[in-house]
Amino acid sequence: MTAGLGLPWPASAVRGQDGAVSVAGIDLRELAASHGTPAYVLDEDDFRTRARTLRTAFEAAFGEVDIYYAGKAFLSVAVARWAHEEGLRVDTSTGGELAVALRAGLPGSDIGLHGNNKSDTELVRALDAGVGRIIVDSLPELDRIAALVRERGGDPAPVMIRVTTGVHAGGHEFISTAHEDQKFGLSIAGDDSPALTALLRAVELPELRLLGIHSHIGSQILDPEGFTVAARAVLALRAELAARTGVLVPEVDLGGGFGIAYLPGEVPLDPERMAKDIAAAVTDACAELGTPAPRLSFEPGRTIVGPTTLTLYRVGTVKPVRIDDGRVRTYVSVDGGMSDNIRPALYGAHYTAALMNRPGSADTMLARVVGKHCESGDIVVHEVQLPVDTRAGDLLAVAATGAYGRSMASNYNHVPRPPVVAVREGAARVLIRRETEEDLLGLDLG
Repeated sequence: MTAGLGLPWPASAVRGQDGAVSVAGIDLRELAASHGTPAYVLDEDDFRTRARTLRTAFEAAFGEVDIYYAGKAFLSVAVARWAHEEGLRVDTSTGGELAVALRAGLPGSDIGLHGNNKSDTELVRALDAGVGRIIVDSLPELDRIAALVRERGGDPAPVMIRVTTGVHAGGHEFISTAHEDQKFGLSIAGDDSPALTALLRAVELPELRLLGIHSHIGSQILDPEGFTVAARAVLALRAELAARTGVLVPEVDLGGGFGIAYLPGEVPLDPERMAKDIAAAVTDACAELGTPAPRLSFEPGRTIVGPTTLTLYRVGTVKPVRIDDGRVRTYVSVDGGMSDNIRPALYGAHYTAALMNRPGSADTMLARVVGKHCESGDIVVHEVQLPVDTRAGDLLAVAATGAYGRSMASNYNHVPRPPVVAVREGAARVLIRRETEEDLLGLDLG
């Protein structure tokens, strides 16, 4: 008899009669023996199902809608292909991400390029690839793109203007992106706002094709109300541009940031409810403004890939420590750490963990899962109840690490980055191989 682990673990994660966990039919003990630890283990069918479910929910609410998978969450050649095969386009935020999407064989028209400080090299690559849209983040960028189009010739560049609506949504301030005092976008505040100025400039430039307005309000959002408020603000700006110029832009992008469950008991943002709420807000706002509804687009990343992946570690040192209130906290050290998941150290993100190779004792202890790096802040899981008999050699996994785990990974302390291993229908394959010391030394020219 097996039992599914449930949220926040991958959909196919089950614990068998012997207490060991398998994902997509792969015993994690066997995977660790074959591929080593630490390792990111990605459930391919879970990824595909989440992409398909989200697309279906938004199509039901909006009819025609474009869903861009936000590659910044995690991108590899295979993942870009999976997203595209499930009917999604791919959003990139750097030239490197654009290169991955192109290597995956995606047509340029199904790729978007973001970035608050794009280089000319990145812009030229995007223009050469025929990307479907460039998200413009500042007024000078409009003139830079126009100049590149003039130099190279060819069709006008398709652009959207990223605006900040003042809606504060999501978790830590580092991942809230629509407040005024930060680097992204152009404010809509004021009669002659920076956002409106940029839109007017885009209309004037013959080298540009103004597709629409883009808004992204934050990350790890668990209440759809922020999206509805932002939508009304963006649609009002769209109507104002039309009143001034006669140009009613055809598209509006409301970004991503849809929240997921990281801990047992947390409730992720429901795609169907969210899509219906936003669709109703758009319909009402357009009726009030007297404008037809635009074509909508969204950029989910975390909600698709985040829950599909766990990070598998091997336990090393186990050390009980008496803390100030008299309790004992046991520090459980693993063979990875902040180099493969910087989020807990960077902005206090919370995760859960569990033994994977056996059930462990029914009695639990207050534990903190920490890494092997030379930092006291090298924390993987701040607080979790683990079996009291957790010991060196055990396999321990952390759930919901698919988003921003590998994509923000580093070589701190010269630790090679782990592999990404996809599992599906009882088979495993490496999507990104484990780095080696030879890889690191190969960059050092002495």
